[in-house]
Amino acid sequence: MNKREQLEKVFKEAFENEAKNVFVEIFMEGFPSTELIVNPTTNIIPKMEYYLKTYDENLNHKFSKGIRILNFGATNDLGLLEYHYHVKGDK
Repeated sequence: MNKREQLEKVFKEAFENEAKNVFVEIFMEGFPSTELIVNPTTNIIPKMEYYLKTYDENLNHKFSKGIRILNFGATNDLGLLEYHYHVKGDK
């Protein structure tokens, strides 16, 4: 299973299990830190469709070189997500 298929699986499971939020961590060339994007349950399917259309199987942006999705997931606790992002992900 490639990374894009994994993202699709995680987002679909989040929707089915009524997770409160999904998130992606984006790397953008030229920026000192990654970007964290969080979407609520109501946006899970449209955002998943956007990511599947816009990113390749390795989660590199198809139309903007230097942009890629590093991490993704679902959470019911934004506090834990913030902790993880600042301790482990924000490099």
